[in-house]
Parts: sequence; C-alpha cells; structure tokens
Amino acid sequence: MAGGGQLARMTQQAAIGLGVPLRVLTGAPDDAAAKAVSDVLVGDDRALDDLTAFAEGCDVVTFDHEHVPGPHIRELEAAGKACRPGSAALAHAQDKLVMRDRLGKLGVPCPAYAHVPPSEPLEFLDGFAAEHGWPVVLKATRGGYDGKGVWIVKDPDAAGDLVRRLLGKGVDLLAEQHVPFRRELAALVARSPYGQGAAYPVVETVQEGGICTEVISPAPGLPGDLAAEAQRLALSIAGDLGVVGLLAVELFETGEGLLVNELAMRPHNSGHWTIEGARTSQFEQHLRAVLDLPLGSTEPTAPCTVMANVLGGDDPDVYSRYFHVMAHDPGVKVHMYGKEPRPGRKIGHVTALGDDLADVRARARHAADYLRWGPEMKEST
Repeated sequence: MAGGGQLARMTQQAAIGLGVPLRVLTGAPDDAAAKAVSDVLVGDDRALDDLTAFAEGCDVVTFDHEHVPGPHIRELEAAGKACRPGSAALAHAQDKLVMRDRLGKLGVPCPAYAHVPPSEPLEFLDGFAAEHGWPVVLKATRGGYDGKGVWIVKDPDAAGDLVRRLLGKGVDLLAEQHVPFRRELAALVARSPYGQGAAYPVVETVQEGGICTEVISPAPGLPGDLAAEAQRLALSIAGDLGVVGLLAVELFETGEGLLVNELAMRPHNSGHWTIEGARTSQFEQHLRAVLDLPLGSTEPTAPCTVMANVLGGDDPDVYSRYFHVMAHDPGVKVHMYGKEPRPGRKIGHVTALGDDLADVRARARHAADYLRWGPEMKEST
C-alpha cells in the first residue's frame, strides 16, 4: 500500500487476520502506518524510483490516497505490476474534471459544472452564475481533501479575489452549481477483478467546516428504494470505470433525487464504522478485492452504528482521557491513529452500536468530544 496514513495503519489490522503480509511506502518513519507495519519503506510515493523499489516483490500495489502520479502508476503497470485500482480508474478520483466528464457521458446525475478557463475566468463565472445562480462552488481539479481545495463564493466580488489568487498559483479550477441538498450520503462498494461486487448500507455523513465529523449507518429515514438506487449507482460506476477495490461514492440527497458529489477509490472515512458495525470491515474487504478473493458479507452487526471522528483539540494529552471514556461507556470502541494531535486534525475515531439511534449517537459524540476537549468539552450539536 503506497501511503502511510491511518488507512494503511488500519489495513494492517485486517492483513494480520487474513495472514497477508503488507508492505507500506511511507514518507516518514513516524507516520501512522509506519508505527504499526513491520515491512516499511520510507520514501516518496510521488517519485518513480521509490515506487519501483517499493513494488519489487509485491504481488499487488494499492493506495491509501489518490495522489500517486498517474504516469508513475502506468510505468508500474507496463513493468507487469498489478496496480489496483489501476491508473485508468484512479484518474477519475485524481482529477475532478475527468471524473465529471466521464460520469456525464455515463448519464450519472451530477451537479452542473464547467471548467474555469484561465483566460477571462471572471467573465466566465458571471455567465455560469447567470445560468445556475450564486453562490458558486469552486474546486481545485486535483489535490483536494477534507474540505481543502473547495471554496463557496457568494458573489462576483468574492469570486474575483479568490480566482485571481488561485490562478496566480497555477491552480486549475472547476465551477459547480451550489446544490440545495437535504443531507450528504455515502455509498461504499467493493469490486474484484473477477467482477464480483458487494455493497454496504448507505450512510449519512455529517460535515463541519469541510471535515466529516460523524457517520450514521444506516442513513436514518432513507427510503428503501432510494438506498437501493444509491447502491446500484455506486456498483454501476465501479463497473463502468473498472474500479478494483473499494469505491466510496459521496452523494447529495435532494428533493429531486441523488447527485454524485465525489469519488474515492480506497478505504474511506465513511466506512470506518464497518470495523465493528459490519461482518466484514472495509479494510478486509479492500484486501479481498485487490487480491481477487471472494468478497465478505456486508451485513450489519447491529441495527445502528455511529462513528465519530476524534479531532485534535487544544490539549494534546488525549490518552489520559481514556479512563473516563472507557469507564463511562465500555461498549464504545476507540481507534487512535498514532498522530501528533493538532487542533482540527483527525487523530482517531470512536464507534458505538445499539438499537436506539439517539442513544447510540449521543454515546459516540460524548466519547469523541471528551477525547478532544476533556472535562471542559464543547458538546457537538
């Protein structure tokens, strides 16, 4: 797995259970995965020489992020290395314009969009807004995550200052219609080279400041036909794009139906709940898929599961707060990523399961808030 973050770290736990040796290419010896994986190569996953050395002796190369350059992945493929997902599929998670153009050709429902031309961009945005209204969503076509690379501009003045600054830095921009959605959903599916597919229950994701803070499984109050449509849509996209491994499809639920917002071809934050909440975790499922093993059951282990991300707070001493969290609720599961706490940084997550959604949600929120803030915690709303 190229990339040494928390996704690779949690994939190691699944690899141990399967008896699969996992090698990780990580940027630093103190990265999250490097602290948990025995076979680590410290190097640059954007450098072809490091990737080539890393892939030597590996049966399959996979990724814990989308930022490995496509040309480098194609070089590995040309040398006979199995890269899953492959470069052709991964391009749609690496470049938002490529993704939007391909999904449009496939007839997948998406927000209205257009590439912002570097010449006369403000005149272009005025025309786009005249058709679709203000505010307008601007996105960097490449490199964004966790709210980074996404800007909502409310009027021409705000757009002008931002666009001039971004284009001056060489950022390629996509304009999208600002969709009045009811809530955000995610459909997580897996696909193997054999063509087998599996779909997890559709979840609701809660975002604050562009960062996912909470995932609720299954999405409460989601009609069965709409849930089935989201799963069908995700499986169809996985097949059409040739995805091997996991595919997370982030969705807007609107009054007219579902719209696709983003794609991720790897284990995803919206699937962390599956470690305790499903018969097969997303991390085991990803390994099964990329190794072309039969896929595991996605059946839930409880009527409802809530995952809450633990963000860094002002006090870095998170571990002293274990005593309260574990004694207060022995059923809550705590996962920490071995990352240095910084305000707003994802440093772990907690999961609660049960029969009553309000109770389960309150338990997960309490644990995450206490780990972040301590006794003076600021309760989530």
